[in-house]
Amino acid sequence: MEAALYQARVETTAGFSPDAEESGGWRAAVLSHAQVIGEPQNRPHSHILQRAFSLRDRFDSWRFAAGERLEKIDLAPDLAEQIGSARWLRGAATLIGLAGIALSFWPSFSPLEAAPPVRIDDHVREEFRSQAIMPLALGGDSGSRMGATALVRELPSAPERPQIQLVATLAQGDSFARMLQRAGVGSDDAARVNSLVSGAIALSELQPGTQLDITLGRRPEAGASRPLDAIEFRARFDLALAIERSPGGGLALVRKPIRVDDTPLRIRGTVGSSLYRSARAAGAPASAVQQFLKTVGDNADFDSALRASDTFDMIVSYRRAATGERQVGQLMFAGIERGGKPTAQLMRWGKDGRFFEASGVGEERSGLVRPVPGAVGSQFGMRRHPILGYRRMHSGLDYHASYGTPIHAVTDGRVLSAGRAGGCGIAVRLAHGGDLQTRYCHMSRLAVSPGQGVRRGQVIGYVGSTGLSTGAHLHYEMYRGGRPINPASVSYVTRAQLSGEELRRFRAALERMKTIAAGSALEDLDKRPEERAAPQREIDKLAMRPASPSIAIGG
Repeated sequence: MEAALYQARVETTAGFSPDAEESGGWRAAVLSHAQVIGEPQNRPHSHILQRAFSLRDRFDSWRFAAGERLEKIDLAPDLAEQIGSARWLRGAATLIGLAGIALSFWPSFSPLEAAPPVRIDDHVREEFRSQAIMPLALGGDSGSRMGATALVRELPSAPERPQIQLVATLAQGDSFARMLQRAGVGSDDAARVNSLVSGAIALSELQPGTQLDITLGRRPEAGASRPLDAIEFRARFDLALAIERSPGGGLALVRKPIRVDDTPLRIRGTVGSSLYRSARAAGAPASAVQQFLKTVGDNADFDSALRASDTFDMIVSYRRAATGERQVGQLMFAGIERGGKPTAQLMRWGKDGRFFEASGVGEERSGLVRPVPGAVGSQFGMRRHPILGYRRMHSGLDYHASYGTPIHAVTDGRVLSAGRAGGCGIAVRLAHGGDLQTRYCHMSRLAVSPGQGVRRGQVIGYVGSTGLSTGAHLHYEMYRGGRPINPASVSYVTRAQLSGEELRRFRAALERMKTIAAGSALEDLDKRPEERAAPQREIDKLAMRPASPSIAIGG
């Protein structure tokens, strides 16, 4: 065994190698420390190695021998080499054997035996349902329940909450009394509340969307409606109403006025690259900026009237409530300054709400408004009448429009006539400045009456097919000095002019408005002691107590 494990080495030019007479090749050996460091020169047996026959040595010997035998067996030869040789046939046999072993583990496709189906009856279905979770909106009556024992007594009726608090909203077109009854208020209480509120404020002043905080009390008996305990709502921006039940059982109205400051809101800033963005960044409401752009655009050309370095100046009606709410109204003043000097100053004046320049000249209404949005069909001039069948003068323009389309006044004027006009059907005739008149024919219905004043763009009627008409359209005529003219040839402007006492009052109001400080209305109102809400937490109550005077103790 020792000769099989160890062999002598001979030194060649390439180094140490096994003895040429031996064909076993190199093998590993385990050497002790004494064998590694060698023996002294005077010992004659320095090349003899002592073999240890421990269990570990025996295992290593077996492992080395097994490894040599396995190395000689070529179990997986390359089948692309030496095709047809014994080595190749041995490799093919190995491949076929491994494939057979893999196929032996192939699963079967025969049907598996399953448990018989469970018969689901009402009892089993109820058990499944007890373990389900149903949404509350769909009933929510699922879940396991424990059966009642003999100690459980059935109540004659389920107990109700002593009070119910809810919020009711007044809808568009709804009445105040119907809204209360729909919220659960009894008919008697609803009639009493309707009478109390109508005595304090006109019910027509209640805006759609007004919310009421309603508190209903305990029912006096089963089946009866809950009595009304209290109602509180904001009737107007400056008034809150509360209805409470007195100790005697009656309902009483309590008025709660709200302090409101009507100082207009003035905002100034540089136009910059975008007037809209600059004004919004300065704190102007979106509705006020839109009104400012429209007002300045109707009276001046934006391209020439505005520069990035200009200063815009707007004043809008503004209301601040002591409770914190804000209410933005109409634009009152629109101005543009360049180099510290005003280039445009427009202020709203009069019952019609028109804008006038600082000189008292009203806003310019340039051009004519198109009466309907449709395209022009028949032009002004001679043509063959589609109904009468012969050529005659067509003294107007025909606009294509569908039935019921609103018809607008082309400019400011006064209604001379409104009603039936022979072959023109239902028609409206307007008188304008400069001895001009316009007529609108074949309407389906009217929206104005004779003698009424109309403004540019106002709806005066609706498209129809009355009179000598083959279909719904608008026949639009224009007269100068009583003679028909081509409406497409006329384009004019209208301006109003203040004078006398009204001009002096206008200029005085303009000077007062220009004294308003910019941004002052954006600050919150200082609350008075009676306007502060009572604290609910004890720590807040302690914080509001006045501090006790300190006592200095001298040494």
